Amino acid sequence: MKPSRPGVLVGVFVVCAILSWALLKPLYSSLPRVPWTAIPTVLLLALGEAYSGWMTRARIERRPGTKPVEPLAVARLAALAKASAYAGAVFGGMFAGFTLYTAELLEQETPRQDFLIAGGSFVSCVLLILAALYLEHCCKVPKDSEEER
Repeated sequence: MKPSRPGVLVGVFVVCAILSWALLKPLYSSLPRVPWTAIPTVLLLALGEAYSGWMTRARIERRPGTKPVEPLAVARLAALAKASAYAGAVFGGMFAGFTLYTAELLEQETPRQDFLIAGGSFVSCVLLILAALYLEHCCKVPKDSEEER
C-alpha cells in the first residue's frame, strides 16, 4: 500500500466542495438543518488517530516501556489512516461547499447557524485529515540497518 498523496486529497476535497456548493443552489431550502454532532465526533476520531500514531511510532521504535507492535496491526492502522484521510477530504469538501454557499446568506438566522456549524465541521475534517496523515506516517518502518538491531 502506498502512502496517501496530498495532491489527490486536495483534488478530492476541491471536487466535493464544488459539487456540494452547486447542489445547494436548488436544494438548500428543502434540506434539514446541519447537525452540530459532526464536530465533536470527527474531533474525537482525529484525536484517536493522532494518539494511535504517537503510540504506534513509540512501539515501532521500541522505546522503553512499550511492547513491540504486531505487523498486521500496523497494516490495519495504515489502512484506517488512508481511509480516514479520504473520508475527511470528501466530507471536508462537502462542508466547505456548504460553508461557501451559506456565507452569502449570513444576514438570515438559519443560514448563519448552518454556516457556523458547517465551518466547525470543515475545520474538524481538516484536523482528521492531518491526524490520518500523521498516523500513516507513524506506520512507516524506520530505515534502520540490520546491523543496528
